[in-house]
Amino acid sequence: MTDQPQPRTPTTAPAPAPDLFTWEFASDPYPAYAWLREHSPVHRTRLPSGVEAWLVTRYADAKQTLADHRLSKNPAHHDEPAHAKGKTGIPGERKAELMTHLLNIDPPDHTRLRRLVSKAFTPRRVAEFAPRVQELTDRLIDGFAERGSADLIHEFAFPLPIYAICDLLGVPREDQDDFRDWAGMMIRHQGGPRGGVARSVKKMRGYLADLIHRKREALPAEPGPGEDLISGLIRASDHGEHLTENEAAAMAFILLFAGFETTVNLIGNGTYALLTHPGQRTRLQASLAAGESALLETGVEELLRYDGPVELATWRFATQPLTIGGQRIAAGDPVLVVLAAADRDPERFADPDVLDLSRRDNQHLGYGHGIHYCLGAPLARLEGQTALATLLTRLPDLRLAADPEELRWRGGLIMRGLRTLPVEFTPVSR
Repeated sequence: MTDQPQPRTPTTAPAPAPDLFTWEFASDPYPAYAWLREHSPVHRTRLPSGVEAWLVTRYADAKQTLADHRLSKNPAHHDEPAHAKGKTGIPGERKAELMTHLLNIDPPDHTRLRRLVSKAFTPRRVAEFAPRVQELTDRLIDGFAERGSADLIHEFAFPLPIYAICDLLGVPREDQDDFRDWAGMMIRHQGGPRGGVARSVKKMRGYLADLIHRKREALPAEPGPGEDLISGLIRASDHGEHLTENEAAAMAFILLFAGFETTVNLIGNGTYALLTHPGQRTRLQASLAAGESALLETGVEELLRYDGPVELATWRFATQPLTIGGQRIAAGDPVLVVLAAADRDPERFADPDVLDLSRRDNQHLGYGHGIHYCLGAPLARLEGQTALATLLTRLPDLRLAADPEELRWRGGLIMRGLRTLPVEFTPVSR
């Protein structure tokens, strides 16, 4: 790679390399990532699955890596058949024939498929969706406001993006609870029954194939205002875009998968950060009470940087030998960009371990970079801003109902999110 950042000289003798991917690490990975940035910024490690991969931890290296065309998203470039055993990618996607989606393909197929769905996430379309997101937010808070306590993950942060993305895709309201159950199994990772994720993915695949068939049979001649995304994909396929049924199902699947767990974690991690930083939370509440939106907007970006929903960017595989941060990478090697480490790099962010909701110079990598930049970022921002603003306004004395050290973070390689977030507040009648 060109224009490599200059190596940093450690000021002290390095301590032993930290243990990665333990439960203690999951609770607070940032000290370990600080060590890696300083002493082993491109670090080869064995993942819990047994796959060996390179971790890229510095901001400059991370940004370059995310945009490097020599790193493919297609697991066929892996030098070991780990993808065939379900050790890379999303659990269950291969067996369910859902591999052909935006996170697993390169141009020109990536360009073609991304173009088909990008119109669903334009600022105008997202703005039109804002009243529905507010309606869902208020309805969910109504469900526990009178009780004076809640688990904000299971009762709020989890269902909100599920119902929102189901609406966007065009999943009928009467079927959305099934999606909530399947998604719940996927998000639990190690916390569910053995094989539960694969079974949920298979059920979701079967449902999506049937839904695509039913929507194709009933598709009107001309699109109506606000046509759902699955109908739009069918219409594009029927008008010469060469979108196969597998591609359509895989596209709907990845939009659901990528469009809900990231937002669950944004809302959960963001609320937790505010509750454990009372000064910042008070600033935001005062700004909202004054009818201002600037601090909410910069605040959500800062929450994405400070403890974002995606810890590691999804898999990349070297298609040829290359150098990242002075480290030689062999063809076929998996490379994982550690967004959580890059977004706390002191070479890029002043006081990176400090939460500052008014931070302006904040080009974080929470939604990626390059051609794989998150397509649903505008919707996630809308959901995050709406959820946090409504929570803090309607439940002004919201507080943690557990010691922070008692909280547990979900296991998993890519995402970072709390298992539960118990809170208390003064009961509020509807």
